Amino acid sequence: MVVFLRMISKLPQQQTSIFSIMSKLAGEYNAINLSQGFPDFDSDPYLIELVADAMQAGYNQYAPMPGDQKLREQIAHKIQLLHGKNYDANSEITITAGATQAIFVALSAIVQPGDEVIIFTPAYDCYEPTVKLFGGRTRAIQLRPPEYRPDWKEVSEAITSKTRLIIINSPHNPSGAVFSKEDMEELQRLVVRHDLLVLSDEVYEHIIFEGLQHQSASRFAELAARSFITASFGKTFHNTGWKMGYCVAPEKMMTEFRKIHQYNVFCVNHPVQKALAVYLKDADKYLSLSNFYQQKRDVFLSLISNSRFRANPSEGTYFQLLDYSEISDEPDTEFANRLTKEHGLATIPTSVFNKDREDFKQIRVCFAKTQQTLESAAAVLNAI
Repeated sequence: MVVFLRMISKLPQQQTSIFSIMSKLAGEYNAINLSQGFPDFDSDPYLIELVADAMQAGYNQYAPMPGDQKLREQIAHKIQLLHGKNYDANSEITITAGATQAIFVALSAIVQPGDEVIIFTPAYDCYEPTVKLFGGRTRAIQLRPPEYRPDWKEVSEAITSKTRLIIINSPHNPSGAVFSKEDMEELQRLVVRHDLLVLSDEVYEHIIFEGLQHQSASRFAELAARSFITASFGKTFHNTGWKMGYCVAPEKMMTEFRKIHQYNVFCVNHPVQKALAVYLKDADKYLSLSNFYQQKRDVFLSLISNSRFRANPSEGTYFQLLDYSEISDEPDTEFANRLTKEHGLATIPTSVFNKDREDFKQIRVCFAKTQQTLESAAAVLNAI
């Protein structure tokens, strides 16, 4: 007996993530993996000890739906300390299963069928599929090398009567560019003038270089009043596998966020929340990260300084773009595949994140790696 299953895809054009593809390829060819954005070194043993202590203390059942109260209070304190904005821990902060879940829930709370959402490409690959899932469509503004700066005139011209939301990401993945104060002020003027909402993806908020300041949406009163801000403990504290993040927003927006969050995951890892609530009391745990990662960036760029790859030093994140145009005119997807298969080094081609897959002959590498890994990767790049 033949059984026919009628299944209609809601994302018929969606393919496997490039991160999964390249990490799988890295495994198959035993390649050094600089593709997916995760450290190859351990979290602070003290933080791991705090998680174990919380488990031993019995915090192994459901956490409160919005998140542990003390953790939310520490987040509120951190934002006030760094950006001068007061968020109510009870009504304006929610702990999430990583930043991607926060982004998904925020978009599901905002996007209605027919809405348009402006994104800046190259863009993190979860934005567009989530917008489509809820009946919206994206309008892409292409950022261009070497600076990857927004053209606010182009943004203004892209706004229509259907525009509902602008998504920003600073520090920016994959370019490492950082929005300036002037960028954020231009954004604020546009969203106020056109009555738009903002989703500010700030997962690399504590990884920023050369003395630059992170211009959080929370710093700007009129932006904060209409923004969901998402962030990631996993990126900050070297434990991406814990999938811990948070979202902050004005109470009216957070109310809508929590309506969906409660049915999406309800709550997230309880003992990890308890541990983070203690860990965040020491501000140096996150304030020291910029120097930590800037040193890794500088070491990596020094190691490849004699290679044929060209790089503008990343301003933030733990990613670096490498221009290979002096080496090959291959499409970046083919170059990245060959680099993995023939040379044993996995990277990410960046055209897959661009509008119309425009190819700037650049690959993205992650330098959140041990000295040994960086030296091994550099040896490969220098030999090409």
